[in-house]
Amino acid sequence: MAAANGKHWVMLVAGSKTWDNYRHQADVCHAYQIVHQNGIPDEQIVVMMYDDIANNDHNPTPGKIINNPNGPNVYTGVPKDYTGGDVTPENFLAALKGEPKKNCLKKVLRSGRNDTIFIYLSDHGSTGLFCFPNSTLYAHDLIETIKEMARGNKFSKVHTNVYVHQLKSSPDMVLFPKHKVKDCFLLVQMVIYMESCHSGSMFTQLPNDIHVYAVTAARGDQSSYACYLDPERNTYLADEFSAFWMYYTESSNLDKVTFRDQFSYLQGNMKNSTPCCFGDETTGKNPISGFLRNTPKVIQESTKAQKLVLTHLTHAHEVSSKILDHKIETETHAGRKQVLIKKRETLHQTKAKIERTVKAISQRCLPASEVEDISGGAFRSGSRMDLLALKTVAEHFRTTCFDWHKEEFQMALSHTHVFARLCAHGVEVERIIEAITAVSSLPTEHHP
Repeated sequence: MAAANGKHWVMLVAGSKTWDNYRHQADVCHAYQIVHQNGIPDEQIVVMMYDDIANNDHNPTPGKIINNPNGPNVYTGVPKDYTGGDVTPENFLAALKGEPKKNCLKKVLRSGRNDTIFIYLSDHGSTGLFCFPNSTLYAHDLIETIKEMARGNKFSKVHTNVYVHQLKSSPDMVLFPKHKVKDCFLLVQMVIYMESCHSGSMFTQLPNDIHVYAVTAARGDQSSYACYLDPERNTYLADEFSAFWMYYTESSNLDKVTFRDQFSYLQGNMKNSTPCCFGDETTGKNPISGFLRNTPKVIQESTKAQKLVLTHLTHAHEVSSKILDHKIETETHAGRKQVLIKKRETLHQTKAKIERTVKAISQRCLPASEVEDISGGAFRSGSRMDLLALKTVAEHFRTTCFDWHKEEFQMALSHTHVFARLCAHGVEVERIIEAITAVSSLPTEHHP
């Protein structure tokens, strides 16, 4: 928690745009209501969201956003610190460090050695990356920024006696089981929650000695899950991980529950993806109120969240196709229905084209006998990545072949694990880039 004269800083980021991605901005708006109602002043909260949902033509309740069925409007009062084209990885990292870009008067975190920082991000992601509306945040840049902040005393480094629960499921990932307890003497002063597919891959190289603790919605080889398909809005309202952590926070006495308690709750209730934690797992006796609460709040006496039932849980990679299928099923106009059907056919063709392209790239980098091993499955959470190499290769693929920030190519995100594996396999970055460039110049019919 912050020192006696310290401040609580909060940064909330929705990295997506468009109606189909409604849930990410709804998540962030809901998170704002939680920290605002718990006494964190707006001058200590930075919000980044594209802001194209509340007044979208598809919104049956203009000016309102909900995060659960028949829920309250969570858009009320949300600061518009960064919207539209200002929602970028560059602005995010600059605001995090408290260093606004030149000629930019936007709000940033003015944190110091006595302060705490809570960061929450929600959007699409893949192996070693998290998406913003038109560009990509790579794990390499995020981890380097966090380490720079630690060196620059951008948050408190208070010492206390707490407990750590460890489960050695991989060299880099730590979960909290109900045993294997040991004493520790550090108190985490930056907490990061990330909602995205493969979010576990973003923090495998987060140092465990700089007082930073990260929790992710999924392992590095897993999708996250959307929930609450709203038939009136024809979009998903929330995400599984975010719905659970926010519900727990709202229904608990934050002075009496810790981040360890919350993580145990997530482990016990999330049935589709696996929440993971990284970095300094020294949150055993660290109350959540040390990060998310400035003033007393009257709540129910119960200190344990009750059962939350989520509906329409859907693999995040399948959300757009599910929404499109629902549009086709409910469309009564024959002409418009045919347009939607054609769109679905085009997406299926594009998906196949992306798969052929990635396979062709792999074949130029490896012997034929090894290509299937590289292409199949996802990059394992415990695998060690060269984060800078992955960034270089993935960004070249995005800008040369398929820009996953465009709706029609979004499924290309699910293939970045192939490039992580190629790098881990020892293939030189230059060779992978040459293969990407060569394959991109070939007609599609020449791909295997």
